[in-house]
Parts: sequence; structure tokens; C-alpha cells
Amino acid sequence: MSKIILLVEDNADDSIITLRALRKARVADEIIVARNGAEALDYLFGTGLYEGRDTSIMPAVVLLDLKMPKIDGFEVLQRIRSSAATKTLPVVIITTSNEEKDIKRSFDLGANGYLPKPVDYIRFAEDVKQLAIYTGS
Repeated sequence: MSKIILLVEDNADDSIITLRALRKARVADEIIVARNGAEALDYLFGTGLYEGRDTSIMPAVVLLDLKMPKIDGFEVLQRIRSSAATKTLPVVIITTSNEEKDIKRSFDLGANGYLPKPVDYIRFAEDVKQLAIYTGS
């Protein structure tokens, strides 16, 4: 079975850096990129653009930005945790926010981890290696 990571990121530059680090660390066979919270939820629940997707195949982990248009990361996390189909799905927050209230709220809503967005590629690549815990790599 292939390992899928769902990357939910609205910033193109951050998305490129994250994808590069994920591919270099080889923690997934496939990386799906959602550009906002609504697109992420469509993927997870097989609606909208992903109508008809086999929702029995879930990502090994969701990498979730908090500050996004349409539906923010907190709401996405809340919806993931409120559905029986996704409530145990590992979710790691990746964000520029180091605010204590955002960190606390993320964990209160059920996040499994919290990584600061890349300050530099090398450091981030090291952080990404920790994702092997979730993907079994």
C-alpha cells in the first residue's frame, strides 16, 4: 500500500520548500497538495473536485497550515476530529505562528505535532525526517 501525505498549504513558496524536503526525506510515495482548507476537506471526504475518490484510502499524515483562505487550519482540524472516518488521522501543524495560543489551540483540537514553517531548508529537512514516525518510513 502506498503512503500518501496530504499537504495543506496556500503559500506557493512554502509549498515548494516543503515538497522538496518531503521528497528528499522519502517519507511518502505520493504527496497531494491542497491549496486551502476547503480543498483539503474535499480530498478527505471525497467531495467537490474529489467527488468519487476512494475515501477508504487515507493519507498517512496531514501537514496542515493554520492561516489559509476560505477555511482555516483550525476548522479543518476540528472537522477531521469530528468525523469517525478521519478522527484518528495524524495531523501535524506546519505554520509560521509561534504564538502560544495557536500552539495550545492546535493541541486542544487534537493535533499530533506542531512544526514551525521553514526558516531554512536544511533545518526543515531535518524536521521532516520526524514524519517517518507517522508514515512508517
